Amino acid sequence: MSVRFNNQITPDMPSSSGRNHARCRMSQSLKLHALKIMCEHDSAMNTSDITQSLRQPLTALGFALWALLATPHLAQATLPAEVNGEPLPSLAPLLEEVTPAVVNIYSRTRVQVQMSPFANDPFFRRFFDFPSVPRERVQQSLGSGVIVDADQGIILTNNHVIDNADDIAVTLQDGREFNGQLIGADRDTDLAVIQIDPDALESGLDLASLRLSNSDQLRVGDFVVAVGNPFGLGQTVTSGIVSALGRSGLRGLEYQNFIQTDASINPGNSGGALINLRGELIGINTAIFTPSGGNVGIGFAVPASTAAYVLNQLLEFGEVRRGSFGVRVQNLDESLKQALDIPASNGVIVRGLEPQGSLAKAGVKVGDVILAIDGRAMKSAQDLRNLEGMLPVDESVNVALWRDGQTREVAVAIVENLDARISGQRLDARLSGLMLVTVPESQRFNGVVIEEVQRNSPPWEAGLRAGDLIVALNSRVVRDLKSFREAFPLGEDDELVLEIRRRGSLYRVIL
Repeated sequence: MSVRFNNQITPDMPSSSGRNHARCRMSQSLKLHALKIMCEHDSAMNTSDITQSLRQPLTALGFALWALLATPHLAQATLPAEVNGEPLPSLAPLLEEVTPAVVNIYSRTRVQVQMSPFANDPFFRRFFDFPSVPRERVQQSLGSGVIVDADQGIILTNNHVIDNADDIAVTLQDGREFNGQLIGADRDTDLAVIQIDPDALESGLDLASLRLSNSDQLRVGDFVVAVGNPFGLGQTVTSGIVSALGRSGLRGLEYQNFIQTDASINPGNSGGALINLRGELIGINTAIFTPSGGNVGIGFAVPASTAAYVLNQLLEFGEVRRGSFGVRVQNLDESLKQALDIPASNGVIVRGLEPQGSLAKAGVKVGDVILAIDGRAMKSAQDLRNLEGMLPVDESVNVALWRDGQTREVAVAIVENLDARISGQRLDARLSGLMLVTVPESQRFNGVVIEEVQRNSPPWEAGLRAGDLIVALNSRVVRDLKSFREAFPLGEDDELVLEIRRRGSLYRVIL
């Protein structure tokens, strides 16, 4: 690790005699300058008047210069211990309560090393002196986490901190270290939940935790504090303000509604706490915008309201079950507003509907403008997408529409679209660890795409990987996710044989 210092160049101090000469030159220069100003101020005055008028100012100026130059050291200002009888404000009492709930997380992932096929041949190894190369290497990752349930040892962190990890270690502020177990993860929000080893919990750990606040009440300008483990240096605290709310546009995440802050966030802070001045958790530090790899004052945190929803879903189901409106929309720009004669400043235009989707069943039509959902203005397609992913399944909401120059409201039930995305464990225990999605409309082939395979799960051990295409189940052709779901449940004695396509080749996997 390299450390760059911001050098501050300090000039050499002159000797004692040099300082005396400098003071003399300064005194003479100031006297001449003052004389010049006075002369230019009133050139009509005679010599005796000038002498008389300058005598008192110069005497006062000389006394002031003598007092200044005779002082051996300049006085340095120091902060008082208190102001008006009140102690100076400090974050220290707050941090003493908060920081024990923020942990360091270290993960290790074993990665298979690609080797030449000749490297395994004893003949070539003997006569061509192939070096001994390990068949796997270990990748290490570091980050942070927040204890949100002290009794159960439940920790919130980022998915990318523990993604595909074989081993997870949790280090508390006091140095105690425990093994961590993955409860569940959600790639779409980059959140994950892990738990401290239950065997260690039984011994009666004294843990601290943070309460998740209602981040919807945040305002731009609110003071915040970030706590984490940047660069593996150890627990570090930085402070700043909320710079913006509702940020989106980051790559790789489906649902984006970030809190932007200028509190310093660096690699290793991921999964750490963003708190308010009441010591409440308002966000999980997740990402930074940087042209150089370091902090430039633009950091992003997942709001606590989003984290609370994902946390509850992962604890209950081991996955996040999301509803769907069954709609495709586009942003409403100024040209469309004028063309459609829409006075509203917000809204998104419906450009496609799924026939069995909840909006279609509620009577929404292509060309309608969705103004608000459940009282929340829809300013962009991302707003609708975020809300869609955070609404509980089977909940009913009111949708405000603009159609034919009129505003109307319809009640819409949020339904889970299992024909678009489903976890394997909901179909068969042998598929636990798989996330299955339908083939995108733009692709002209049949099958089911394996979106995610949890490391060390039965499908992983059987050789399935993300990106594989399931084309047959027990010798039955799979057209789409709907036909794949309809094949379950299988009989008690039935095998589960998948035919997959990978890089143009067909493979058969038995689970």
